[in-house]
Amino acid sequence: KMKIIRFEEIEAWKEARTLTKRIYNLTNQKPFSRDFGLRDQIRRASVSIMSNIAEGFLSQTNKNFVKYLFISLASAAEVQSQLYVALDCKYLTKEEFGTIFKQSQKVAKLINGFISYLRQHTD
Repeated sequence: KMKIIRFEEIEAWKEARTLTKRIYNLTNQKPFSRDFGLRDQIRRASVSIMSNIAEGFLSQTNKNFVKYLFISLASAAEVQSQLYVALDCKYLTKEEFGTIFKQSQKVAKLINGFISYLRQHTD
Protein backbone atom coordinates (compact mmCIF):
# COMPACT_ATOMS: atom_id res chain seq x y z
CA LYS A 1 0.00 0.00 0.00
CA MET A 2 1.24 3.48 -0.91
CA LYS A 3 2.17 5.65 2.03
CA ILE A 4 0.73 9.15 2.15
CA ILE A 5 3.62 11.63 2.21
CA ARG A 6 1.74 14.95 2.11
CA PHE A 7 -1.70 15.90 3.43
CA GLU A 8 -2.56 17.14 -0.08
CA GLU A 9 -2.66 13.47 -1.16
CA ILE A 10 -5.49 12.66 1.24
CA GLU A 11 -8.74 12.13 -0.66
CA ALA A 12 -10.88 13.62 2.13
CA TRP A 13 -8.73 16.77 2.11
CA LYS A 14 -9.04 17.10 -1.70
CA GLU A 15 -12.83 16.81 -1.53
CA ALA A 16 -12.96 19.22 1.42
CA ARG A 17 -11.01 21.69 -0.70
CA THR A 18 -13.61 21.35 -3.46
CA LEU A 19 -16.38 21.88 -0.89
CA THR A 20 -14.65 25.00 0.47
CA LYS A 21 -14.25 26.45 -3.03
CA ARG A 22 -17.97 25.90 -3.67
CA ILE A 23 -18.89 27.49 -0.33
CA TYR A 24 -16.75 30.56 -1.11
CA ASN A 25 -18.24 30.89 -4.62
CA LEU A 26 -21.74 30.61 -3.22
CA THR A 27 -21.18 33.05 -0.36
CA ASN A 28 -19.69 35.64 -2.73
CA GLN A 29 -23.11 36.01 -4.39
CA LYS A 30 -25.83 38.35 -3.18
CA PRO A 31 -27.86 38.15 -0.98
CA PHE A 32 -25.69 35.53 0.81
CA SER A 33 -22.64 37.82 0.70
CA ARG A 34 -24.54 40.42 2.74
CA ASP A 35 -25.32 38.04 5.62
CA PHE A 36 -21.91 38.51 7.21
CA GLY A 37 -22.59 36.28 10.21
CA LEU A 38 -23.74 33.21 8.30
CA ARG A 39 -21.32 33.83 5.44
CA ASP A 40 -18.31 33.96 7.75
CA GLN A 41 -19.47 31.03 9.89
CA ILE A 42 -20.03 28.63 6.98
CA ARG A 43 -16.70 29.68 5.45
CA ARG A 44 -14.87 29.07 8.74
CA ALA A 45 -16.56 25.69 9.14
CA SER A 46 -15.60 24.55 5.64
CA VAL A 47 -12.01 25.78 6.06
CA SER A 48 -11.91 23.96 9.42
CA ILE A 49 -12.61 20.63 7.67
CA MET A 50 -9.51 21.04 5.49
CA SER A 51 -7.36 22.52 8.23
CA ASN A 52 -8.01 19.77 10.75
CA ILE A 53 -7.23 17.05 8.21
CA ALA A 54 -3.92 18.80 7.44
CA GLU A 55 -3.13 19.47 11.10
CA GLY A 56 -4.04 15.94 12.14
CA PHE A 57 -1.84 14.47 9.43
CA LEU A 58 1.17 16.09 11.09
CA SER A 59 0.26 14.77 14.54
CA GLN A 60 2.52 12.08 15.92
CA THR A 61 0.10 9.18 16.22
CA ASN A 62 -2.90 7.70 14.43
CA LYS A 63 -4.86 8.05 17.67
CA ASN A 64 -4.15 11.79 17.69
CA PHE A 65 -4.94 12.06 13.97
CA VAL A 66 -8.35 10.49 14.63
CA LYS A 67 -9.12 13.28 17.14
CA TYR A 68 -8.48 15.88 14.44
CA LEU A 69 -10.60 13.92 11.97
CA PHE A 70 -13.52 13.97 14.41
CA ILE A 71 -13.20 17.76 14.57
CA SER A 72 -13.28 17.79 10.74
CA LEU A 73 -16.38 15.63 10.81
CA ALA A 74 -18.07 18.00 13.27
CA SER A 75 -17.23 20.93 10.98
CA ALA A 76 -18.77 19.05 8.04
CA ALA A 77 -21.98 18.65 10.08
CA GLU A 78 -21.83 22.35 10.91
CA VAL A 79 -21.60 23.20 7.19
CA GLN A 80 -24.59 20.95 6.49
CA SER A 81 -26.67 22.62 9.20
CA GLN A 82 -25.73 26.08 7.94
CA LEU A 83 -26.67 25.09 4.39
CA TYR A 84 -30.23 24.52 5.66
CA VAL A 85 -30.24 28.04 7.11
CA ALA A 86 -29.05 29.41 3.75
CA LEU A 87 -31.77 27.41 1.95
CA ASP A 88 -34.47 28.65 4.34
CA CYS A 89 -33.30 32.25 3.81
CA LYS A 90 -33.42 31.66 0.04
CA TYR A 91 -29.70 32.45 -0.33
CA LEU A 92 -29.38 29.44 -2.61
CA THR A 93 -31.61 27.38 -4.86
CA LYS A 94 -32.68 23.82 -4.04
CA GLU A 95 -30.31 22.68 -6.81
CA GLU A 96 -27.34 24.56 -5.33
CA PHE A 97 -28.24 23.21 -1.91
CA GLY A 98 -28.40 19.66 -3.28
CA THR A 99 -25.04 19.91 -5.03
CA ILE A 100 -23.17 21.37 -2.08
CA PHE A 101 -24.92 19.14 0.47
CA LYS A 102 -23.94 16.06 -1.57
CA GLN A 103 -20.34 17.29 -1.62
CA SER A 104 -20.40 17.72 2.17
CA GLN A 105 -21.78 14.17 2.53
CA LYS A 106 -18.99 12.85 0.29
CA VAL A 107 -16.42 14.60 2.49
CA ALA A 108 -17.98 13.22 5.69
CA LYS A 109 -18.05 9.69 4.22
CA LEU A 110 -14.36 9.91 3.27
CA ILE A 111 -13.43 11.21 6.74
CA ASN A 112 -15.43 8.41 8.39
CA GLY A 113 -13.68 5.85 6.21
CA PHE A 114 -10.30 7.32 7.11
CA ILE A 115 -11.16 7.20 10.83
CA SER A 116 -12.08 3.52 10.50
CA TYR A 117 -8.85 2.79 8.65
CA LEU A 118 -6.68 4.60 11.21
CA ARG A 119 -8.42 2.89 14.12
CA GLN A 120 -7.60 -0.50 12.59
CA HIS A 121 -3.98 0.56 12.10
CA THR A 122 -3.15 2.06 15.48
CA ASP A 123 0.49 2.85 16.26
